[in-house]
Amino acid sequence: MTRPLTGGCACGAIRFETSSEPIVEIHCQCRDCQKRSGTGHGSYLTFPQRGDVTMTGEAKTWRVAGDSGNEKVHAFCPTCGTPVYVTFQAMPDVIAVHAASLDDPSQFNPQLVTYRIRGHAWDMIDPSLQVFERMPPG
Repeated sequence: MTRPLTGGCACGAIRFETSSEPIVEIHCQCRDCQKRSGTGHGSYLTFPQRGDVTMTGEAKTWRVAGDSGNEKVHAFCPTCGTPVYVTFQAMPDVIAVHAASLDDPSQFNPQLVTYRIRGHAWDMIDPSLQVFERMPPG
């Protein structure tokens, strides 16, 4: 059975919903995720088909080259500044929503850690998760 997932920004101007299952749920410790989250990592649910995630409201975006050199497009609420989702130039159909933007964050079930090479000792992540020093092989 598919779990419905809903969420959005802090002020409610941007909302999303999907009945699709994520292909992966991750903690990412790359420097970009650290800077954007203001902590040691970002946490995401990644979906293979952007069209399966319905978005309402108008997000602002900014682009940055990730550690891989590929461009990532970060979307955030222009009113409250909450990061809501990320898309990827190299994988245009994929969308990743921020776990903390879920209405019920307990629905997030992390499976792995990426970019552990950038991690900090003070950022304690479940040691039972599968860890990759960078991105996992395709």
